[in-house]
Amino acid sequence: MSRIAAIRPDPGAAVPKTAMVMAAGLGKRMRPLTATRPKPLVQVAGKPLIDHVFDRLRAAGVERAVVNVHYLADALEAHVVHRVQGLEVVVSDERAELMETGGGLVQARALLGDAPILVVNSDNLWIDGPTDAIRLLAARWDDATMDALLLLVPLARAHNHKGQGDFHLDGAGRITGRRRRGRLAPFVYTGVQILSPRVIADWPEGPFSTNLFWDRAIAAGRAFGLVHQGLWFDIGAPEAIPRTEALLADG
Repeated sequence: MSRIAAIRPDPGAAVPKTAMVMAAGLGKRMRPLTATRPKPLVQVAGKPLIDHVFDRLRAAGVERAVVNVHYLADALEAHVVHRVQGLEVVVSDERAELMETGGGLVQARALLGDAPILVVNSDNLWIDGPTDAIRLLAARWDDATMDALLLLVPLARAHNHKGQGDFHLDGAGRITGRRRRGRLAPFVYTGVQILSPRVIADWPEGPFSTNLFWDRAIAAGRAFGLVHQGLWFDIGAPEAIPRTEALLADG
């Protein structure tokens, strides 16, 4: 089987039933808005950021969300447990120590099950293109050849993003490497991915980044990217909110 054939979408593929929603960060770049509320509860276009994520999960057919909490955890836990409808929500408690993205996955591992896991950051906002992005990601997933499948957006279409890109792709959609210091990379990670549980292994003690798992998958040729067909917004600082709302209002 060729590399390209190995990643042809499967239109009958099932969307992961469980999603890990990363919501434990400190939101330092979003100050002063995060002085009194966790970043996932900062409002954009009339609703908290995390509620936009839950909307996308429900629309795609996800049934269960594991949400990690740390900063102002009581407020965030009360919101996701008591105000979210249409999804089963389970909290992964990181009050004692912020575990970062990789450590957060490890701490929540027992809650995530043994099937491929949808992992979504709570501080980005995306609008689907012609096809639901999560469903498209699930259709492209191939468990035989992939350990990680990341939803990416071209750097030129990464609204509000001030970075220099994150990843390089080959013609088959395989991630060939991460950005090197001082050099641009053509694709930005949207904060949405599917991970195989088998990649969550041999982790270090304490907090660490998901980069550890990605780098292993890249080295093994088992990390792939899918280019997002719709809009994506980096909500990393207060000034990103009015810019995003203006673009959304313009359709």
